[in-house]
Parts: sequence; C-alpha cells; structure tokens
Amino acid sequence: MPHLKSAYKNLRKSRRKAAINSKAKNNLKKALKGPLTLKTSAAVTKAIDKAAKRGIISDNKAARLKSNLSKKIKK
Repeated sequence: MPHLKSAYKNLRKSRRKAAINSKAKNNLKKALKGPLTLKTSAAVTKAIDKAAKRGIISDNKAARLKSNLSKKIKK
C-alpha cells in the first residue's frame, strides 16, 4: 500500500480508470461478436467509436473494424 496521500489517490484513480476501460473493452467485444445485421450495425459502430475515443483501440483499428463491418453487411 502507498504511504503518501498523493500516491494513494493515484492508486484509486488508476483502479477506477482500469475498471472503466475493462468495461468498455467488454462492451466492444460483445458488440463485435454479436449478430451482424443492418439494425445492429449502428450499435456496433457506436461501440467502436467510443472505444477509439477513450483510447482503448487506435483510430486506425476503429476505421478498419468499421470498414470490415460494412463489407460484411453488404454481403
């Protein structure tokens, strides 16, 4: 355990951020593994954009995922 007050605060912050990032990762994985239809594509795109905004995935990966999603829906 940290001894300094500021170190303890940083520990709390990092745990909170880790929990938020973990939840966002799980939401993204669930969205990508779910059924892909025209109706669900909006929800999947939203999950991808949120993950990219939070820095969980890079912008290029988000663009690649959305491109592949649109290709799958067109088929």
